[in-house]
Amino acid sequence: MSAPRVVVVGAGPAGVRAAEALVAAGIRPVVIDEGRRSGGQIYRRQPEGFKRDYASLYGSEAAKAKAVHTAFDALREHADYRPETLAWNLTPGMLHLVQPADGSTSEAPFDALIVCSGATDRLMPVPGWNLAGCYSLGASQIALKAQACAIGSRVIFMGSGPLLYLVASQYVKAGATVEAVLDTSPAIPPLTALSGLLSRPRLLWIGLQLQLMLKRAGVTLLKGVAPQRIEGSPTLGVSGVLVRDAQGRERRFSGDAVGLGWHLRAESQLADLARCEFDFDPLSRQWLPRIDADGRSSTAGVYLAGDGARILGADGAEAAGRLAALAALHDLGHSAGSAMYVKEQPALRQTLATMERFRQGLARAFPWPHQQAAALPDAAVVCRCEAITAGELRHCVNDFGSQEVNRAKAFSRVGMGRCQGRYCGHAAAEVIAACASIPVESVGRIRSQAPVKPVLMNAEEVQR
Repeated sequence: MSAPRVVVVGAGPAGVRAAEALVAAGIRPVVIDEGRRSGGQIYRRQPEGFKRDYASLYGSEAAKAKAVHTAFDALREHADYRPETLAWNLTPGMLHLVQPADGSTSEAPFDALIVCSGATDRLMPVPGWNLAGCYSLGASQIALKAQACAIGSRVIFMGSGPLLYLVASQYVKAGATVEAVLDTSPAIPPLTALSGLLSRPRLLWIGLQLQLMLKRAGVTLLKGVAPQRIEGSPTLGVSGVLVRDAQGRERRFSGDAVGLGWHLRAESQLADLARCEFDFDPLSRQWLPRIDADGRSSTAGVYLAGDGARILGADGAEAAGRLAALAALHDLGHSAGSAMYVKEQPALRQTLATMERFRQGLARAFPWPHQQAAALPDAAVVCRCEAITAGELRHCVNDFGSQEVNRAKAFSRVGMGRCQGRYCGHAAAEVIAACASIPVESVGRIRSQAPVKPVLMNAEEVQR
């Protein structure tokens, strides 16, 4: 009997641990990685030839980053690793691939597919965020890790969530000038958040230490802010940020670059193409693919792990990736994999339960500021790719009865640009919901279509 064909999408923490479990069970997996090197975004590797040490690149997470990199390096010869390859479409039993650099395409048949697609920045529009010099927190981090440069000479970070403080502290440590960190979350988290945060006291302590480090470096930290606008001009780009502080006073900060981010959103396009069912998570106000405790989706043979299914952080992604891989082998009737699954499942599930409590604590401590979308002026750009404003979305609701986001997409082109709704989808739904006076879950979510990211028009089939 031939070995089952198992494909892993993603070589971040979840994908690495999934591949590691498969190799340990005697399977040679296919590992599809959009990046040039393994590690994902959180543990993104510096380019060849760069000499910065792990402590400089990853701070308190240096040991974990090194462990993930070392683990993947050890299994590479036992896997069919395909870097710089995009999984652009998914049909039953077949993953469709393209190498964006030259447009060559191929296919990867599978008996089990483990999608570890990770997450991207969750962004809330701010008037002026379409000016040159506005970046996501993830892009700000990539510039530092992969290119050893800052996004500007005087940087302002605005948003909410742990990543806000992590990226700001990384910039300070690298010697960049950080003018301010502006957080929309309340200064004192609600009591309901504390029990979740205390489930992982080490991470809570690291977060407090990052804030203390920023203050010692002379960086202005404000919580409870209400963003008013990003100032600047179309020709010169960003010149500063205007906010209202927790006391309602206007505060202006000068700078030539802004990093924005409100925690993360799951990269769930492949799950959508696999016809997986989704559920609305009221705590984070986003749609997430439905999975069981081991990572099984509602589509047979498709398993979801890491931040592409639940935003549990790197530690949670590692546990989820391993558990999903073992669950896949168990379901395929693979004897060695089944034995590993039975032995390891209880501890891995317990780890993920702890991560889930912490996730809920974070969601309560750093809430998604949906009221900010409702208050956007009509002229504010919501969809940067297609330059669709909040006023145009309200026009779709008031004049065309578009109370569902895909109907509004058809009328306005919101979410039809290069990012395919990754940057604007959540905020657009909030604008529509507020205008129509309906719950945001009633607005739905932008449906994914292939290709999940733009590909070259001259892409050619190359069989592997």
